[in-house]
Amino acid sequence: MSISAINARNKIKGIIRNIQLGDVVSEVELETAAGMVTSVITTSSLRLMDLQIGAEAIAVVKATEVLLVKS
Repeated sequence: MSISAINARNKIKGIIRNIQLGDVVSEVELETAAGMVTSVITTSSLRLMDLQIGAEAIAVVKATEVLLVKS
């Protein structure tokens, strides 16, 4: 599936501001117009996509995996 086939409501464009590199999984912080979005991805995927601080990226949200918690 290409990125263009994904519903626009599920895509958030931003700039990578921080990467917490781990042995197996890594955290990527994306600064968007709506605020910061953090994604946990495998470190092998991070390397495969060659994600770097300052690069543009798109966060794709799967609605079935988003949780809301009342504060």
